[in-house]
Amino acid sequence: MCMRYSGISDCDIANGKGVRVTLYTQGCSHRCFQCHNPETWDGNGGTEFTKKTLDKICKLLDRPYIDGLTLSGGDPLFSANREDVLSLCKEVKKKFPQKNIWLYTGYLFEEIENLEIMDYVDVVVDGKFNFMLRDTSLAFRGSSNQRIINVKESKNQHKIVLVDVDK
Repeated sequence: MCMRYSGISDCDIANGKGVRVTLYTQGCSHRCFQCHNPETWDGNGGTEFTKKTLDKICKLLDRPYIDGLTLSGGDPLFSANREDVLSLCKEVKKKFPQKNIWLYTGYLFEEIENLEIMDYVDVVVDGKFNFMLRDTSLAFRGSSNQRIINVKESKNQHKIVLVDVDK
């Protein structure tokens, strides 16, 4: 594994529905103005993601009140992260098929919908953070251009299906 990460939140309610484990990956090429995690931009920063890290995430997910895993950053789809993020998603879905996976990325869904990782991700929060569209009243995203997308429904219906975060 060559992915690096800046941290793991073991009981997160701010980055997806329910109680979640959140992995903050290192590396981001989007570098959005006023990003809330600029320390994660450097792909060489943080800590190396190892088998021990994977085991820790699985142990954290193996609690009945945890709804799923959130992948944030940085950008989990930063080029150096993609292979390891895919492996992580496969492992989580294999061990915890009832848990959902949310992925935050600066890419638009239309740019990534055909990536293999989308077969394992349940929800994508897409789009670069846009400071001019910043809205602190929005659930699970920072600016109004970002969408919360149900990946499987969007692929099945061949159109973007948004998640209703108020349910």
